[in-house]
Amino acid sequence: MIGGEATLAAGVLMRPVTPDDAHALARAHRRNRDHLAPWDPDRPEAFFTTEGQAERIQGQLAEAAAGRAVQWVFVDGGEIVGHAALSNIVLGPARSAILGYWTDAEQTGRGLASAATRHACEVADTRLGLHRVEAGTLLHNTASQRVLVKCGFQEYGVAPKSLYINGAWRDHRLFQKILNDRPAF
Repeated sequence: MIGGEATLAAGVLMRPVTPDDAHALARAHRRNRDHLAPWDPDRPEAFFTTEGQAERIQGQLAEAAAGRAVQWVFVDGGEIVGHAALSNIVLGPARSAILGYWTDAEQTGRGLASAATRHACEVADTRLGLHRVEAGTLLHNTASQRVLVKCGFQEYGVAPKSLYINGAWRDHRLFQKILNDRPAF
């Protein structure tokens, strides 16, 4: 698989998502529903079910097969404790992707998001040949902003009413990391 595996912290493995992850992902999203609600889009009840996650994974794997995304899960002792993705992969002269991630409420502060961000950027650079990775955070999501800056991202603006999150269109602080200056190919 193009995304490869990485060890994020003692006992936590980052690996590509598989269809077998549906039940564990549903359990992780139910467990973290309140923790993620302030940052996530509104989710239908089906999202929190094994069937809903199986359908979602099927879509994610189709995007991966088309070269438009890479999806990972963080696994600790058989439990999924986070997720990261490179999505909206664009080749040609842009050669870019959008990074997203979340970490289980019980796992915050362990450096998982930072390690996952570094791994995703390495994959974007060395395996996908991308030039740039971008990420956006809600204006008040200082924890995610710290992760991005720590991993070499630079803020480059604010997108007004960028995404529909937690019941309203929300402004997002935009960050980017330039991975290399190779010519687009």
